[in-house]
Amino acid sequence: MATDTISFARGAPSADILPVEAVREASAKSLADDWERALSYGTGIGHPDLCAWVAREFHGLEAEQVMFTNGSMEAAALLFRYMIEPGDRVIVEQPSYDRTLLLLGRTGAEIVGVPLEDDGLDVAAFEAALDGPVKLAHVIPNFHNPAGCTLSAAKRERLVELAAERDFWIFEDDPYRLVSFDGSEGSGALPSTMLDTDNSGHVIHSSSFSKTVSPGVRVGYLAGPGEQIKTLAKRASEHYISPNMLAESMVLELCRSGALARNIEFVNGALAERRDALVAALRDQLPEAEFVVPGGGYFLWVDLPDDYDTVAALDAAKGEGVAFVAGPDFLLDGGRSSLRLSFASVPADRVAEGVSRLVRALQSVRASSPA
Repeated sequence: MATDTISFARGAPSADILPVEAVREASAKSLADDWERALSYGTGIGHPDLCAWVAREFHGLEAEQVMFTNGSMEAAALLFRYMIEPGDRVIVEQPSYDRTLLLLGRTGAEIVGVPLEDDGLDVAAFEAALDGPVKLAHVIPNFHNPAGCTLSAAKRERLVELAAERDFWIFEDDPYRLVSFDGSEGSGALPSTMLDTDNSGHVIHSSSFSKTVSPGVRVGYLAGPGEQIKTLAKRASEHYISPNMLAESMVLELCRSGALARNIEFVNGALAERRDALVAALRDQLPEAEFVVPGGGYFLWVDLPDDYDTVAALDAAKGEGVAFVAGPDFLLDGGRSSLRLSFASVPADRVAEGVSRLVRALQSVRASSPA
């Protein structure tokens, strides 16, 4: 039995690529220059200067079209709580982020799954799902969690058109956009966001600094039509007064100083190396695996032949000293022969050993299954 665990389970970077010095310097600067605001209550929008910076630099919007939350999961929870009512029809991708499915499941909504293709959501199946009123469609456009794929420009354009025609919201859940391995296999220039091309006010965009700074900062945001953001900010203020002003002040300093851009470049290089190691190890040790090579992000989704059972393999994986997440967590139905692997937390020189352990766990269950 392995004495340590190589975990492909959690979508979080390993400690060796967290920007501790940059965060320390930014925190000291924010407490020197912005201490009164950073240590005080704010309002539901969060730090107004960070709203203005993100609106201008990331989206070309006005400051009042952006609000901050304690991570993008809180943004999603806030949005679902105040926009979705029991019985509303909500379209989700299949597979989709497991915690999104949990949040939506608590709203009482009718959840309709639409499959993913190598270039994102199956638009023909999506249009077929519009057979009745739809309140919202949840879409992860870039380096999908868990599927790894990126939504094509043509599909983005069509979804925005459909939202305007059929009057439903698109929740563009986009925390991985800047985690892009430009120039490496599976990548290329990113299409515009759906928010960028939305002329009818039907897209609300969400992102986060968890992937570009660190998960611990818990700074996420929503951007979209000004009236909708104003309403959501009011609801946020009623719920928790304001998000974390100290963390947002520190993030603002990282943005202004250029440290954020430098960290993104460093982290993307490290993650690209880890992605490449995982792709090579899977092709060498598990050639029957089918997957999209992600052009960025943290995740790779593996489909295996039907005689594999990833749920049954979880206990064997513990014994081998490896961790992953089985496919059914990300699907409304099925997925026992699929799994999600995160390469973010595994240094490149440990990936091949991790895949060896994974293959042993999967094969042990497969070999013991009835013929």
